[in-house]
Amino acid sequence: MTTRRVLCGWVNFNERVASHDALQAMLGAEGLSLGDVQIQASETGVIACTQPAASSATDLGAGCAAIVLGRPRWPDAALAVRAQSDGQAAAVLAAWRDGGESVLQAMQGNFAMVLVDTRQRRVLLAIDRSGIERLCFALAGETLVFSTSARAVARHPLVAASISQQALYEYLYCHMVPSPDTAFVGVEKLLPAESITFTGDALTRRFYWQLAYDIDNASDEAALRQRFMDLTEQGVARQRDARAPTGAFLSGGTDSSTVSGMLGKVSGKPAETFSIGFDEEGFDELEFARITSRHFGTNPHEYYVTADDVVEAMPLIASAYDEPFGNASAAPTYFCAKMAREHGIEVVLAGDGGDEFFGGNERYAKQGVFERYHRVPSLLRNIMEPLVMKFPLGGAIMPLRKAQSYLQQARVPLPDRMETYNFLHRSPLLEIFEPEFLKVVDTERPLELAREAYFRCGSAEMIERMMHLDHKTTLADSDLRKVTRMCEAAGVEVRFPFLDDDLIAFSGQLKPEHKVHKGRLRVLFKDALRGFLPDETITKSKHGFGLPFGIWLNEHGPLKQLAEDALSSLGKRGIVRAGYLDYLRREHAAGHASYYGVMIWVLVELELWLQANT
Repeated sequence: MTTRRVLCGWVNFNERVASHDALQAMLGAEGLSLGDVQIQASETGVIACTQPAASSATDLGAGCAAIVLGRPRWPDAALAVRAQSDGQAAAVLAAWRDGGESVLQAMQGNFAMVLVDTRQRRVLLAIDRSGIERLCFALAGETLVFSTSARAVARHPLVAASISQQALYEYLYCHMVPSPDTAFVGVEKLLPAESITFTGDALTRRFYWQLAYDIDNASDEAALRQRFMDLTEQGVARQRDARAPTGAFLSGGTDSSTVSGMLGKVSGKPAETFSIGFDEEGFDELEFARITSRHFGTNPHEYYVTADDVVEAMPLIASAYDEPFGNASAAPTYFCAKMAREHGIEVVLAGDGGDEFFGGNERYAKQGVFERYHRVPSLLRNIMEPLVMKFPLGGAIMPLRKAQSYLQQARVPLPDRMETYNFLHRSPLLEIFEPEFLKVVDTERPLELAREAYFRCGSAEMIERMMHLDHKTTLADSDLRKVTRMCEAAGVEVRFPFLDDDLIAFSGQLKPEHKVHKGRLRVLFKDALRGFLPDETITKSKHGFGLPFGIWLNEHGPLKQLAEDALSSLGKRGIVRAGYLDYLRREHAAGHASYYGVMIWVLVELELWLQANT
């Protein structure tokens, strides 16, 4: 079973460009037909969306139409009542009539929204604050084309976009195509909390919301911990669906364990939990999931992913995403969601977001160590650096070699320093890519996008700037895309309690040391959960859905053949040099299977995606 949630259409205020052929081309890009969608057509354009995932409404008197995908929440009581009685799109139109674009400040929850006002000649496109939903668009002359799928926008006859070489480079750098770029020339996607306004003559982008950092100095530690617990329970309660069977992903980490425990608490019955294992030493974490399950008395379901499953999943992943997507944990996510669907679950809760808003990524502590170097007086640094970096035979003396490595990294400013270990920085680019490919790409673009997000943060604190960057790249561009699309492919809906708007706002009221302090990650988060979670869960190191792809690649014939066929084909495309592919094969076979397996996965998925889209 495949559940597609697709919104698409176009608007032109000066010329009628409605065409069923164009709409069918857009829908066909996502495996849909005209019979799969509800269509609103007018003199200005067409909007279509799959049902029942969307709400649409038209106000003929005001010349307005709106369509909303997702589950927005309205803190305003009157708008909440309107949404309940007449649908989400009707609430959007009511808020638009009363306050124009301030409608976006009135909306919370997850949503992708399109509003067309023919009298004011305005189109408003927006997605939610966390980036759970997505919207892509392209401007083709006076026609604005949009969709939840970049591939669908590219297929509109007026856009007819080719695959972007620049995006392919960014994919190999980031293992996904970072927003606002997409895999197609001239097609862009919205960032979290971003909107565009189109008037027929001009297109304007803006961020309608930014996390406010307003430290709560009035509450003591105990009160803050209790507030966190209350908001977390509220977030789970809001995302639980009393009308549909609801379960939870359970990896055994603090995030998924908290969601699983809270789901049981708010529902008043044992939570249905779903966990993935790998029969490979160092990768299987099912025992941690079992600890949580026993602690909360959940009804556990487990599945061991095999190499045969990965052979099945890799082409599925390539065809499921509208852009190349290289996060290997998409495979176990798919099988976990599939298991949930097979057990009658329609909605599954996931723990994504806790790291990015409460300080859970290990690099936050690591980068803090490098930042200490900048607190050393510059005069002392100027004396020390030449002594360490130019010390005779310093590379052969372990303490000096470590000091040199530390200085080399510390001197790189954030956020660039976080990419020090990027695969594309491990070898000269001319050894990785074909010269003609490099001529047409901007190799600085991924870092420029990272800097934009890092410095756009409303806080000057390093930790919070890194978290703001991760909200955009790690969460919205990667993890949310991974989970939402794989759950769609498996036929279940996924929701994210840690992305509840009130809980996110609370994170901005915490001091930086409540997030990361002296190497401790998620300080207040974990302190609040002591006594709720098992101690083993609190002290567990972070792991996630790590996939032993590199190891299986050496052992499993069909998987090895799939990868080899894809790499051989990719080597003929004029993108990656055949010599670099040979280098990866050699290093992978020489005992570095897990490390080099990551890049081999990314390259294989690129080739499979190109085969499916060219």
